[in-house]
Amino acid sequence: MDADFLGLPLAALADAALSAATAAGAQHADLRVQRLVTQSIRLRDGRVESVTDDTEIGLAVRVVVDGTWGFASHAALTTEAAAEVARRAVTVATTLRALNRERVELADEPRYDNARWVSDYAIDPFTVPTAEKVALLQDYSGRLSNAAGVDHVAAEVLQVKEQSFYADTAGSSITQQRVRLFPHLTATTVDSTSGVFETMRTLAAPAGRGWEYVTGADDIWDWNTELARIPEWLAEKVVAPSVRPGPTDLVIDPTNLWLTIHESIGHATEYDRAIGYESAYAGTSFATPDQLGTLRYGTPIMRVTGDRTQQHGLASIGYDDEGVAGQSWDLIRDGVLVGYQLDRVFAPRLGLARSNGCSYADSPHHVPIQRMANVSLQPDPENDTSTAELISRVQDGIYVVGDRSWSIDMQRYNFQFTGQRFFRIRNGELDGQLRDVAYQATTTDFWGSMEAVGGPSTWQLGGAFNCGKAQPGQVASVSHGCPSVLVRGVNILNTRTEAGQ
Repeated sequence: MDADFLGLPLAALADAALSAATAAGAQHADLRVQRLVTQSIRLRDGRVESVTDDTEIGLAVRVVVDGTWGFASHAALTTEAAAEVARRAVTVATTLRALNRERVELADEPRYDNARWVSDYAIDPFTVPTAEKVALLQDYSGRLSNAAGVDHVAAEVLQVKEQSFYADTAGSSITQQRVRLFPHLTATTVDSTSGVFETMRTLAAPAGRGWEYVTGADDIWDWNTELARIPEWLAEKVVAPSVRPGPTDLVIDPTNLWLTIHESIGHATEYDRAIGYESAYAGTSFATPDQLGTLRYGTPIMRVTGDRTQQHGLASIGYDDEGVAGQSWDLIRDGVLVGYQLDRVFAPRLGLARSNGCSYADSPHHVPIQRMANVSLQPDPENDTSTAELISRVQDGIYVVGDRSWSIDMQRYNFQFTGQRFFRIRNGELDGQLRDVAYQATTTDFWGSMEAVGGPSTWQLGGAFNCGKAQPGQVASVSHGCPSVLVRGVNILNTRTEAGQ
């Protein structure tokens, strides 16, 4: 953990804030000191387009006064500011108390005294010189741009180091540090006569890793092979035939399926959406609490977990922003909805004694809200079925690789997804690429058509760096692990026809 963050007057800030909040009448108070260090590097055709560095730091105090929340924050890390922010938070709660229709009750959580947690990474990307990072991206870009048929190459790496200190009136004090990054390159080919273009992107997902991920050290990601093959995949895609729409058997790779999980399961099992508390930003959920334990989400082979402890997961933490220790639990078991993602307020409303640790704020100046855990589909626990074996079971179908655009309705129910590459399956073998493919279904129909899941060797973490929620908007990073799957009779759309072309 960085010495300069530990050198901040964290204990003194906590004492000043919590003492002032208690003296002003708060029954509960917590302090959060948060620092986010970010860097974005973008290249276009091997030339640096932008390098952006940013640091955000501040403190926030939440209080509960007579069952009502109050919140305030400040950029200054002084004891005077901490005490004033605490008193201001109490004033906010007192002012809002007359409008509050639902009393705040917090689920209990054990006390964690001087706890520390650091995410698992080898090389802090912020210790690597920017020039060295640029040189690596230029090398990767050159491998693509030098290939026949590639007209343009975009390269980017987003990097974040997040540090936080949490303390509350129950006696917990927790210091954490985590690193995450997202490297990706996109090759573009353009038909100069018609102006038609096509793209192909690398499939390395954002991850809770360090700079070793970008270099490909320890075989974390095989950049050499992927960069060598992208030009041939792109050339094949350009001349591929357009898909014929209709019900089709699909084998879906983890590099595509993670996004379907995110939209149709991850957001749908956020408890605040399920009860309509969160609705203005991206809607509510069809998976309402009255169906808990009975809703048939998918076939009996379907098991989905929420996990705040997954190694290298983007949503993995030691403790959430309410001081709740990271956990793993079932959301869907044997194809049936059995759980939700919760914070300390929502857990009692569901009749549970403890939160499962899903509270997060993306800034010291934003209030923590219920955010998504790493939501993952589990592989076959008994058979290590390979992707090739799943493909061999399909006579006429499509193998879907990589994520691209998506759309889903406001109840997380009716959706369609595209991808990076679509390979025709004939008689159990791959037979070239197809173009203009999207698959469309409702959530329960799609997961209800899942015939088989791959084994542990096919399981892979995907994820999003920029999951949005709330108003004012907040952004969180989240991972989704999954194996390859075989789904039968899913409706295929021809995107070119759908667009009227």
